[in-house]
Amino acid sequence: MTEPVTYTKVGPVAWLTIDRPDARNALNQAVREGLMAGMRRFEDDANAAVLVLTGTGDRAFSAGGDLKEMAEQELAVPASDYVPIPGRNVEVSKPTIAAVNGVAFAGGFLLAQGCDLCIAADHARFAVTEVKVGRGAPWAVPLPWLVAPRVAMEILLTGDPVDAQRAYELGFVNRVMPYDELNDTAQAMGEQIARNAPLSVAAARRTVHLAMAAAHEQAYREADALWEPVYRSRDAQEGPSAFREKRAPQWSGS
Repeated sequence: MTEPVTYTKVGPVAWLTIDRPDARNALNQAVREGLMAGMRRFEDDANAAVLVLTGTGDRAFSAGGDLKEMAEQELAVPASDYVPIPGRNVEVSKPTIAAVNGVAFAGGFLLAQGCDLCIAADHARFAVTEVKVGRGAPWAVPLPWLVAPRVAMEILLTGDPVDAQRAYELGFVNRVMPYDELNDTAQAMGEQIARNAPLSVAAARRTVHLAMAAAHEQAYREADALWEPVYRSRDAQEGPSAFREKRAPQWSGS
């Protein structure tokens, strides 16, 4: 059986790859644990200067949480380390690049958002789909810092996808290229960063994060409280159940 998440290195660049292409690289428990372990391994790897996060295949970076798994679980607020968020629940002090090779929905969007840089294949799409399945998205706190607040509002309220070119125009994505150039571009970007003075790179990265750190910490706390009743609602179970049963959800608003 292959590992659902692999950690490899090419020179100074580490690659953390979600390897569940048949499930659109959905974030089941094994994947979430693999991502957390991989990020910790990168942080401790003195020979790795930059991390690239990607998915196997050309269909999905990650389609988000495994809704079939969710439908079988009891209602609960996800643990604080449910999905790794660098700087919040896992320490990552070196640059990270999301190489988005397909759809990045829900938790996949979270992973792309959480990296320092994001590049995308030209067919990639991004969406926060939680409103379509009655789930929570307190992790979307940084989104209005990455894009304009009204754009963030549209992304969160509609759940509709944004294509790679539009994401680039909005400033969410740094570069867009054909799929067959994605990995080479990510590797070259990682090597370019790795050639720079490491103390300067670390300080530059931290400088950008300082601009949002204090406000985000309070916002995360308030968002966690705001979304808790959503996670515990009947609708939070109805959405994944409807997905599993291949029917339209029947929302109760409770």
